[in-house]
Amino acid sequence: MIIVTGGSRGIGKSITEYLLKKGDNVITLSRSKDENNPNHFSCDITDYESLKNVYNKLNSDKRTLKALINCAGIASMNLALTTPPETIEKVIKTNLLGTIFCSQIFAPLLIRNKGGRIINFSTIAVSIGLKGESVYVASKAGVEAFSRVLSRELSSFNITVNCIAPGPIKTNLLKGITNEQIKKIIKYQIIEKEMKTIDIVKIVKILLEEDSSSITGQVLHVGGV
Repeated sequence: MIIVTGGSRGIGKSITEYLLKKGDNVITLSRSKDENNPNHFSCDITDYESLKNVYNKLNSDKRTLKALINCAGIASMNLALTTPPETIEKVIKTNLLGTIFCSQIFAPLLIRNKGGRIINFSTIAVSIGLKGESVYVASKAGVEAFSRVLSRELSSFNITVNCIAPGPIKTNLLKGITNEQIKKIIKYQIIEKEMKTIDIVKIVKILLEEDSSSITGQVLHVGGV
């Protein structure tokens, strides 16, 4: 079993589709409902009790977990001094607390499996200190730091923890960002081109392989910085 948060759209949806095509049993978590998918749980990753209810259901079925992929995230482009407090709280809760809560709650299922993978998501914006994304960058920098420490804490259980940090990819996350702004961000990349969701899927594929069991505590920049 593999859990994908934010699996109903964007990068999370592409990863889910790839895993299903490969024959994996995929559990998706998101706020949206999907009554046609029996393996989808509608829950809020910022709500600890909501996530705990999902865990209790999976645990009662004695399921083991092969990987947790924390894709759910939001962004809000705004200057630090003008970002509304409610936006700050929402971004930090979703990106950082959501990743921490999911990792904490579902890690016991990985331990039961005697090993597995946690894949979190950061962004190129952390490395380049992207102007106008201070709160988003702060939340994702927190994810990177959390992942590094968690990789040490879980290494004895044969669980690896890594971050994928993409450059701009055309998903709902880029709403409100102009093409000109996207081009400027891409200029910071070593490979100066816009990446696709398939590029992220390929990195996920590598991290899930048994041969990748020694890769942990890393931030993988898609496109390079």
